[in-house]
Amino acid sequence: MHRLRQWLAGAAAWGMAAIVAAGCTVSSGSPGPGPSRGVLPAYGTYDINAQPVRKLREGGSLVLPVAQMVTQFNFHHADAAVDDVWTIDTMTEPRLFLRDAAGEPHRVPEYLTSATVTSTSPQVVTYRLNPRARWSDGKALSWRDFAAQWRALGRGDQRYLVADPTGYDRIEEVGPGAGTHEVRVTFREPFTDWRELFTPLFPAAAYSTPEQFDSAWREALPVTAGPFKLDSVDRTAQTVTLVPDAKWWGSRPRLDRIVFRSLDPDAALQAYLNGEVDAVNAATTEAYQRLRTARDSDIRIGSAWDEVHITLNGAGGPLADRAVRNALQQAVNRPALADVAAEGLPVKVPLLDNHFFMTNQPGYADNSGRYGTYDPEAAARTLQRAGWKTAGEGKPRVKDGRELRLRFVLSEGTNRLGLDLAELIQQMLGQVGVHVDIQKVPPEDYGPHYLNEGNFDLAIFRFTGQTYPSSAYPVYRQPVGQQVFENYGRVSDPEVDRLLGQAVGTLDTQAARSLYNRADAEVWRLGHDIELYQRPQLLAVRKGLANYGVPGLGDVDFTKVGWMK
Repeated sequence: MHRLRQWLAGAAAWGMAAIVAAGCTVSSGSPGPGPSRGVLPAYGTYDINAQPVRKLREGGSLVLPVAQMVTQFNFHHADAAVDDVWTIDTMTEPRLFLRDAAGEPHRVPEYLTSATVTSTSPQVVTYRLNPRARWSDGKALSWRDFAAQWRALGRGDQRYLVADPTGYDRIEEVGPGAGTHEVRVTFREPFTDWRELFTPLFPAAAYSTPEQFDSAWREALPVTAGPFKLDSVDRTAQTVTLVPDAKWWGSRPRLDRIVFRSLDPDAALQAYLNGEVDAVNAATTEAYQRLRTARDSDIRIGSAWDEVHITLNGAGGPLADRAVRNALQQAVNRPALADVAAEGLPVKVPLLDNHFFMTNQPGYADNSGRYGTYDPEAAARTLQRAGWKTAGEGKPRVKDGRELRLRFVLSEGTNRLGLDLAELIQQMLGQVGVHVDIQKVPPEDYGPHYLNEGNFDLAIFRFTGQTYPSSAYPVYRQPVGQQVFENYGRVSDPEVDRLLGQAVGTLDTQAARSLYNRADAEVWRLGHDIELYQRPQLLAVRKGLANYGVPGLGDVDFTKVGWMK
């Protein structure tokens, strides 16, 4: 499965920028190349200091900052579909396919001897499992594990709080194949991105009931089958430590341990400068200026699927009216926000006018129309027509005696750039009579108690790693009961569902791209969100660390990560 969301409110995505908000201008500690002089790395470029493992020394530790302490290790759970959980799960549970820098998936031989489409009508995928692949409880991987995961994710059972059922909900049956180590998956409807499924694969022994799905993975990895295993979860130190698993049948990892340490972005940057962590985000003005000349350090730059947006909650309140959401789209000066994010960086930060494809990705088209154009006068007229009347300069609009007030929910871990962007948006909306209150909440509550429950009006965060276009389907599909998938603002309609349903099952690449773009135009019209910009990857990495950094559209293979001899 793909990597999903990053809370911009608490993620290491944010560095600092000193903003003179009244004029939407930026001043930085020292001059750097602005967005007009930078160049975005080509799509799929990567920088990981690729080295053969024979050049790496055995042993050593790697300490990496994470946005928040992991409390739920089930990546498919609605509370856990974030990058940090994905990373840990794909180190400790079976990852059937590994994506290269261009985003192409390749089977992992330690788990699969083959995986092919053996029928197209209906679509059938036959997996042949490596006989050596075993769970930590001694059981061999089998079709039963695939079946348990399908039943949890794809059967529509509301007792399972699933982040993303896409693909699994198109499966008709999972059963044994011709041999002991063969799995046969039959689809009710075609699914082009079938390689995305069952990664990570979870064990039937701890995944077969709603209680196991929800509770067994809280602060625990009950059964594993990866090159690493869980060594400790230290709530006091805010760390999760993985060590090589002696039962692993593949090539032994080079590192002795990998520690994931929960740090807010500012603390992570200082910890890197102090030599306490081995990598940190450098994709913001002050971070880059401080890190580019840091001792014993490299800046690694690349391009990935990484978008920043503002989610609008259409489930109730003023934003339940599409006209109000459309007005907010036109009231936000997207170019100004992208310029703020780009100031002082050696790369461009381009606007995004598409929800499914990055600016330099095949299939990209500008479908934003008037909804992506900054036009505060048009926004004001739209609000007036929607019944929100002007109450005087500097005052919120009023309708039926109620003021137009919205809550912008941020994590308390948000650092300067995130705060500055929120404050700029607050001012932009204030200029058209929309009063915005910025509410800070505990980082550990931001996802489960605010986004997931729709307890916000505005929220800003990123979706990452959606190189499979079908990965974006749950972001825009219609909620079913309490199951909102990843559509936290609850904004969708049957037409979006119809177009995306067709796109994810279309085997013709060009036809699929056309369907995604038609759906994208509808997403813009609905006012689902305010799409902002494509975030570049700049990472400060400790000198001598190999096979780690910015992997382009691909995945990091932690068995090959290590320190140069």
